[in-house]
Amino acid sequence: MKRLLDCTASDFEQMTGQDLKKAIIASEGRTVLAEVIGVFSPLYPAVTNAELAAAFGADLILLNFFDVMNPAIESLPETEPSEVITQLKKLVGRPIGLNLEPVDLQADKLEALQQLPAGRIATDASLKRATELGFDFVCLTGNPKTGVTNAEITKAIEKARAAFGPDGLIIAGKMHGAGVAGETGSSMMTEETLQSFVEAGADIILIPSPGTVPGFTVEKTAKLVDLVHQNGALAILTTGTSQEGADEQTIKQIALNSKMAGADLYHIGDAGAAGIALLENIMAYSIVVRGKRHTYVRMAASVQR
Repeated sequence: MKRLLDCTASDFEQMTGQDLKKAIIASEGRTVLAEVIGVFSPLYPAVTNAELAAAFGADLILLNFFDVMNPAIESLPETEPSEVITQLKKLVGRPIGLNLEPVDLQADKLEALQQLPAGRIATDASLKRATELGFDFVCLTGNPKTGVTNAEITKAIEKARAAFGPDGLIIAGKMHGAGVAGETGSSMMTEETLQSFVEAGADIILIPSPGTVPGFTVEKTAKLVDLVHQNGALAILTTGTSQEGADEQTIKQIALNSKMAGADLYHIGDAGAAGIALLENIMAYSIVVRGKRHTYVRMAASVQR
């Protein structure tokens, strides 16, 4: 199995979710995932935000706000709805995943919550539709003000495993409180929650990067990452608190701290500008965790390879 950072577009076409997992492990903490919003007008409308993120060094693309019942990506060439993800993968040459949100209707609310369309909520129907559209992986998480709880994420992991099968790749965890009491700050991810996600079948556990959520220090995060590894899963550390729009020095500090904490892969969020991180910050993050050589090769490699 190749390291993911060495994989080409043609390699990705042949991979299952579990193949991706092995390639991430082989990359030893040098995998970058960029989250983007495809339904917003992109930063530069001549191309999609997914193409921009890939061009600046992302290995994996994660779509946020994507409605699987109404598939659409702004600035994508005219495409049948059922072929939207297939077409996007051809353009970016990267694996494509999506966020689905396990909303808890009984959640103890901290604030007024948004009502999500059915195609963004993690249900049996939406997960089945995600597989039909051709997504390579799914991330079960919560945006701000959505009412997603860790208990509902645990239930959704089991549904996702049934939908994606044993070869599917499932990421689970929160980088925001999602408007729910008792799951903010350092209580957002506990050892008990982590254990429940792994037991339910998650492959990759999502944990806030040190310095992005109050209370997540390098020491605390490293302890959680160690526990993830002891349970046979991987850890993705996230920058999802709009700091993806901060200065490059802040991004570099988060990146290095995340690597010291033991991350297997790194997430950079979509709130820098127009549904994508600041492009310079995607590149800066990549350079910190794997140097200019691997970053520039990833940026330059043609999807025809």
